[in-house]
Formats: sequence, C-alpha cells, structure tokens
Amino acid sequence: MDTSATSGPVQRILVIKLRAVGDVLLSTVVTKNLRLAYPRSQIHFLTERPSLEVLKGNPYVDDVLVYDRKTMNGLSLISAVRRRQYDLVIDLFGNPRTALVTRLSGARRRVGFRFRGRAYAYNILAEPRGDRVHNTQFNLDALVALGVPIQDSSLQFTFGDEDSRYVESFMPEDFSRGSFTVCINTGGGWYTKRWGLDRYALLADRLIEEFNARIVLPWGPGQMPDVEEINRRMKRAAFIPPATTLRQLGALLKRCTIVITNDSGPMHIAAAVGTPILAIFGPTNPALQGPYGGNHVVVRNEALDCLGCNLTACPIGHPCMLGLDVDTVMQGVRRLLANNRITP
Repeated sequence: MDTSATSGPVQRILVIKLRAVGDVLLSTVVTKNLRLAYPRSQIHFLTERPSLEVLKGNPYVDDVLVYDRKTMNGLSLISAVRRRQYDLVIDLFGNPRTALVTRLSGARRRVGFRFRGRAYAYNILAEPRGDRVHNTQFNLDALVALGVPIQDSSLQFTFGDEDSRYVESFMPEDFSRGSFTVCINTGGGWYTKRWGLDRYALLADRLIEEFNARIVLPWGPGQMPDVEEINRRMKRAAFIPPATTLRQLGALLKRCTIVITNDSGPMHIAAAVGTPILAIFGPTNPALQGPYGGNHVVVRNEALDCLGCNLTACPIGHPCMLGLDVDTVMQGVRRLLANNRITP
C-alpha cells in the first residue's frame, strides 16, 4: 500500500457515482475494499435518486447522499458536500460537475481520473482505462491509484427477507422452486440496446416448447406496454408480476433459473445476485459493460463490424438487433445451460 496516500486521519470518505442503476451497481466493487482499508471511517456515497436502492442495505456504506437535479443546483450540491467535511473524496463519475464538486469539497485527498479538463480537481490521479477494461476494473483503478489493496472484487447488492416474502406472495403455484423459470427482461436505456418484442415472444414460445419453461416478464417504469405486447404474441401466457422495487426485483431474479436480457440495470442486478445470464448485446461492448462474472453468456450479431458503436441512435437501420435471429439466441441459451450444468 502507498502509505503516503492512505496514512493519516481519514475519518470521512465520499464516493461519487451518478446516473444509471447499472453504472452505480458496478461501482459497488469499491465499497468493501474501502471498508477493509479504513475500518473506522465513515463511508458515504453520492448518487441520484433512481440508483438509491442499489446502495440500500450495503453493509459497507454508512450513508447515501442524493443529488436531485430538480431541486439542487451545482452550488447547493457543493455546499452539501462541504458541510460534511470529508477527508477523502473518490470521484468515479468524472464529469465536469463532479470534478468541480470534488475540487471544492474541502477534502485533503481527492481521487479521480486523468480526463481532459478535469485532472485539475484531483491530487491523486488514476489513468482512465474505460475503453480497455470492464467497468468494475475501471472503478477499482481509482483505489489502486490511492494505494488501497483490492481484496474483494464482488458486486455489493442486497435485498431483505421482506423482499423475498413479497416475491413469494405473488409467484404462481406452478412456478415452484423446482421448475425451470426464465426471466425475460426487455428493457434497456436506449432503443438501440433492445431486441425486438416479436422476437422475445418467439423465443419465449421456443423455451416453453423445448424446456417446459415458466416465463416471467418483469417490468419497470414505462415498460408495461412492452411486456403486455410480448404476452399477447405468445402462444401460452407468461407471468407478469406486480410492480417491484429494485431490491424486490433482485429477489425475483435470484429466484429464477436463468435471466435473458438486454444490456440494462436488471442485467447487472441479476449478475449481483448470482443468477446465470444470457445477455443480448449490440451497440455496447460486453468486454467493458457486460454481465459481471464467469457464468454468463453473451450473444451478438457477429456478422457486423459496427458492434460496440456505443450509439444511442442507429444511422444504418439497427442491424445489430434486427439481424439477430431467435435461433442464434436459442443457441446461446443452450450454451448457458451447459456451462452452468442446468438440466431443465
């Protein structure tokens, strides 16, 4: 350990990661390592409201600060951070606003990435490798720069007994724990990440015909029309659960045998709770943003040379998803079952 970076009184630590659920969840790999390095320190986390539940129950996080864009401006955010008198701030988000918050936080140690125009904010710098390593390793690189040993690289996501009981209260009787239960998640933050609803319906029918699968179609804000459309197209009805919080969704995903999903927050939650994942990728790069862990399978339309474009709108007709057929995804399902020794 670099004692110049980690010695001295560090009583209060702030980790900053804003925006999407998946990104925040992937940043939780730092929390246990910080607790091990600073066992007597208070560890706080700054995020936005949609990701608050990702951090709820994390045993290595003492408090969560919520940045509400509707009610807070930059000055009020800086003031809220300064009032807490942090000794160490770690900026894992690294946009101009969080860089400025870090610089003006009053913390003696300020860790961030050497992004153009933002390095001024930090006195401990990490080289950004987001284009070369998985997002979890990118986050851990900040700790490496600080001199904190990486002793645990697991995602930290928890749900409680009450979340499990809620899931059990609505699951149909024929979805017993011994059944082959497949969760199909159709969501994705960009339309370019989403496989077609018609194809998901065909895939669900194939899973029922070949494996006698029980299909669960969870949904989040604005997604009910999509799952209803899939259910309408299917030959046999799927189960559409009631609304869930993220922690209840985690309990539901844990209960399923496998999860089939686009690149999305629920994909990362499924990885965190240990359920095998068949992930469908197109504009994003699974080597950088794919499901975390070794028991998952990714399928893509490998005939294309534009995969991983990272575009939120496609100028050439969205071939990465429209050209990916059901047979290819079914082959991925079979690989997933074989890799995890699952016999439906």
